[in-house]
Amino acid sequence: MKLFLYFSQIIGLDIVDAQGKWLGQLHDIAMSPSSDIYPKASELIIRRGSYPREYAKVNWEDIIYIAEQGRLKILSDQVQFSKEIPKCDFTLRRDIFDQQVVDIDDQRVVRVNDIYLLCVENQYYAANVDVGLRGIFRRLGWSGLIDFIVSCYNSKSPYLTQEKLIPWKATQVLPKLGRMKSVLKIEVAKNKLNSIPPSALADIIQDLDLYARVSVFKSMETVLQNKVFTDMALTAKEELIDQLSEGEVAQLITNIPADEATDLLMKLPREKTHHLMGLLGSETNKKLRKLLSFAKDSAGGLMTTEYLYLKSDATVEDGFNKIKENINFPGTIFFLYIVDENHKYLGTTSLRRFFTENPKTLLLHTCYPENIHVYTDDSVEQVALLLERHKSSSIPVVNAQDILQGIITIDDVLEILISMVWHKYDEKL
Repeated sequence: MKLFLYFSQIIGLDIVDAQGKWLGQLHDIAMSPSSDIYPKASELIIRRGSYPREYAKVNWEDIIYIAEQGRLKILSDQVQFSKEIPKCDFTLRRDIFDQQVVDIDDQRVVRVNDIYLLCVENQYYAANVDVGLRGIFRRLGWSGLIDFIVSCYNSKSPYLTQEKLIPWKATQVLPKLGRMKSVLKIEVAKNKLNSIPPSALADIIQDLDLYARVSVFKSMETVLQNKVFTDMALTAKEELIDQLSEGEVAQLITNIPADEATDLLMKLPREKTHHLMGLLGSETNKKLRKLLSFAKDSAGGLMTTEYLYLKSDATVEDGFNKIKENINFPGTIFFLYIVDENHKYLGTTSLRRFFTENPKTLLLHTCYPENIHVYTDDSVEQVALLLERHKSSSIPVVNAQDILQGIITIDDVLEILISMVWHKYDEKL
């Protein structure tokens, strides 16, 4: 028995019983994912006939071997055939062939063309997935002919010498929508998904069709959903929320950064925005209504109301405690904004500026010497110029009375500026 073989090479293999009586052909293999790194075969699915076609399921313990043919330990009368394909949670042919998977290492979506099986003591394990062109030709039965043609032109061609295999443990299977159970629901698989940075995961699921995108998104834990949704493009966010329940959308809007939520609500039809606002808690509603009142291309429209601030009597020790208490804060935690009793803006300090200071030192004494800020009605261009001039990654926004309203980060400005540049470029074209 070979140590490794491709699943496509044994599909259609003749299956006989303990006495050598022909039963049918190998149709599929059911796998038991459990908590193993490599799922192992648990059942063999046999098919026979053409019309009507019949199927039977055999426990893997009842198989003697699978080589030139598959031989069972049991007799034919112990194998029950029916017109329905046996129900299994996870099979290679149905759930993995032609399925999209996430390559965890390269953080990309690829298509499975074949499966590389490891054979140990008559037990089969899914060891690798084949995502190369050669896997397609192997399944079609053309590999011998194509290999011969390629070798005639270049015997050292990478097509012949380099298999495009991804280890099973480095893949994340993306489930098909509507299945009762899926590989993705296994805890081990969830851990794989959580290991991908949210920004990379956002790029990955945006490459999927809408239904797969929704299925993968719903399988994520809430915290990861919030991070991934934040990093998705605005159009992808719109498409996704159309497929979610009102409660799920309200939860997302409540937990993502306020400026991201505002951008999304501004893009939606007015009636839908008004309806969603009614589903939000009073604090979130109040915060977002304030942001929605500003023009989109103004500092007020760009800012987020999520920032860390302390009063003028706060010390360096208070600053450290504030950061520790807000490790999972959705906004930046490296800048602290100092305000008076009326929330009037007094100055900005950063972790770098007070890190080595005496814990009893007033934070106000560690603030940047230049009190740089913008007003809510300042333009995007004015904000960008100030950020560039002072080499800062964020800037506070105040109203006419110098009351701190929010902050703008450089990534928000860049997003708007890039959009403006592309718009002007398109107009010239």
